[in-house]
Amino acid sequence: MKKKLLSTLMATAMVLGLVGCGNASSTQTASGSTSSTEAGTDGKVYHIGVCQLVEHEALDAATQGFQDALKDKLGENNVVFDVQNAQGEETNCATICTGFVSDNVDLILANATASLQAASAATNSIPIVGTSITDYATALNADDWNGTSGTNITGTSDLAPLDQQEAMIKELVPDVTQVGIVYCSAEANSVFQANQIEAALEKDGIAYKEYSAADSNEIQSVVTKAVSECDCLYVPTDNTMAANVDIIKNVTVPAGIPVIAGEEGICQGALATLSISYYDIGQAAGEMAYEILVNGKDPGTMEIEYASATTKEYNADVADALGITIPDDYVKLSTEE
Repeated sequence: MKKKLLSTLMATAMVLGLVGCGNASSTQTASGSTSSTEAGTDGKVYHIGVCQLVEHEALDAATQGFQDALKDKLGENNVVFDVQNAQGEETNCATICTGFVSDNVDLILANATASLQAASAATNSIPIVGTSITDYATALNADDWNGTSGTNITGTSDLAPLDQQEAMIKELVPDVTQVGIVYCSAEANSVFQANQIEAALEKDGIAYKEYSAADSNEIQSVVTKAVSECDCLYVPTDNTMAANVDIIKNVTVPAGIPVIAGEEGICQGALATLSISYYDIGQAAGEMAYEILVNGKDPGTMEIEYASATTKEYNADVADALGITIPDDYVKLSTEE
């Protein structure tokens, strides 16, 4: 009888334990610890989907800045990030963003152009904040762009002044006769930058030629052809190129051809760049997200924000290898070992 009673009590305790576990709502918070969905003073936990096109230094920094800003403003236990990397594939961006919509996230961070385009196609109601987008009008195929989307989209841009980048070509390669513009044809923002650089080069009477790669598999052959026909290359802000800087460096440096890069990540394999802080534009995007989530701002009326400062940077290893003297107003880039 005692054994039967003991068995009954144990069974009851197990059932109660399972019921308790089944009713507990636990999720991964920004700090990496588990927390009840009733975390926070107002009981609200915000769920943010992050679609990052590819893993590289610039986009990583933007995502980190975004997360840090929201953790700081909301509290670490009041925000949950579902960070997903599309591995450079547009189809993966679409799958990721469709999943975020199914999960009914509170907001989507679209990090890079393909991510923004996928998020825009996936939802017209969930707020979308972009970052690392060079030109929103181009990315969204908007003909009547006036600085705001009029939709559920806003964000920050990684565009550094292109006329100043072209001026760096003249400053560092004063005897240049033809500039090769190398980019990935699948990235709309790269095409936009190429057109802008070409207009600046035409104004200064400098010849140029485009060299486009459809994907990373074509980069080596495209760059090899470019260095055989040009005495300087320009690589715009381009995620495909940024993910393959070693290939670019291994072709251009032995050939003695300097490369001016559109952003700091690409400059790991180039001579110089006019850089912005991707962490800062990510942080600004996070602050915009806070205004949308907490203060109810309409993303469609929020103007796209740009980096507040630029820095002329150079890669000392590449400069030494090419025998190019860099002016004093350039800052030495911290290169990876």
